[in-house]
Amino acid sequence: MMRQRRRALTPGMQRQAARNLARNLATHPAIRHARRIARYLPADGEIDPGLLFQRSQWQHRHAFLPILAPLGRGSLLFAHWRPGMRLVRNRFRIDEPPIPQRPVPAWTLDVILLPLVAFDNAGNRLGMGGGFYDRTLADLARRPRRPRLIGVAHHFQQVPQLDAADWDIPVDAVITDA
Repeated sequence: MMRQRRRALTPGMQRQAARNLARNLATHPAIRHARRIARYLPADGEIDPGLLFQRSQWQHRHAFLPILAPLGRGSLLFAHWRPGMRLVRNRFRIDEPPIPQRPVPAWTLDVILLPLVAFDNAGNRLGMGGGFYDRTLADLARRPRRPRLIGVAHHFQQVPQLDAADWDIPVDAVITDA
């Protein structure tokens, strides 16, 4: 239902939501202080975090995009990204950078923006169901540092409560267009 609702937004509604989201992202302390931020390219009606990186004060930040790891791993890699960079379609028909020689480990990032299907006040999140972020982030507890995990969604994607499984990785915060 949430996926249908966000897909039903008109292009104008999506642009306005993206503008509001960029304003809200820019004021969050973890993002203001971050230098290495993983974002995503929106698909399936997801809210677009990209306007943040078009603002002049944010262009010196390093942006990274997730890449599906080769078949069988079920996790994500991250690659440095710049506007205009050549992208390829993955097996889910989502654009991503080609796999670099040395992908960037998730734990070296300052912030990871995660697209959400739904979320609750406890930081529980519902993604697209593939578990890619959960498998990728499960390793963070053993690393020397941990990025801030910030869910990104349209405001109407908030629900009263989500049941979390043992393997679900909660987000530290959620930022919406509201």
